[in-house]
Amino acid sequence: MDPSLIAFERLLNIMDDLREKCPWDKKQTLETLRTLTIEETYELADAISTNDLPALKGEIGDLFLHLVFYCKIGSEQKVFDVESVLNAICDKLIFRHPHIYGDIEANTEEEVKANWEKLKLKEGKKSVLEGVPTSLPAMVKAMRIQEKVKGIGFDWDTKSQVWDKVQEELGELQEAEASNDKTEIESEFGDVLFSLINYARFIGVNPENVLDKTNQKFKSRFQTMETLMQEANKNISEMNLSEMDVFWDKAKELEKLNK
Repeated sequence: MDPSLIAFERLLNIMDDLREKCPWDKKQTLETLRTLTIEETYELADAISTNDLPALKGEIGDLFLHLVFYCKIGSEQKVFDVESVLNAICDKLIFRHPHIYGDIEANTEEEVKANWEKLKLKEGKKSVLEGVPTSLPAMVKAMRIQEKVKGIGFDWDTKSQVWDKVQEELGELQEAEASNDKTEIESEFGDVLFSLINYARFIGVNPENVLDKTNQKFKSRFQTMETLMQEANKNISEMNLSEMDVFWDKAKELEKLNK
């Protein structure tokens, strides 16, 4: 028997034991697990961001446990179980890959994505955007919306057109600022962000990932600046911006030296 199947069966058996014998596991429901699963997913994302492969291995295991837990609860409620869940995803993968399991041609990633969106509509979805989760973080959601409408051909032709749209939205934001209309300012600022995310897509940049890297870079640099101030016996709360900028520049120089 395949070792991976033996390991998976072991996890299923352990889940059965925990659900029957552990007071904490016995109390869990789909609702109580939801928040924990979201937290585990973010921990997995952190491990990927930091390229911490040992941690990633552990986080994947945690997610496996959660998925098996959901299947166990589904089985108890007689609505689904591991077998039906796995067969359903296998059937979906076969249906959505006719270029592998059928006679459809799709030689590029873009052709595959476009075909996916058409197949999803055949599955009974009323909208191309139906599969975008409501609770996704706003930046990720914008990216997914743009990718999905691109799949059915609703997209710009060139990145220069998208950049022109960015410039147009920035102009409209400035006009809204001049009007001092809070609602309009918020709307136009949202349009600027949406158009910038669109441009990121056209230049092959994942805005969520790069913003996270920028956040980490700023955090690291700021904390280095704080350390330098402490070493110089300076109190950050008593310094003005010009004085802080001197230490900020020193932190940047240290960052370059340590690369």
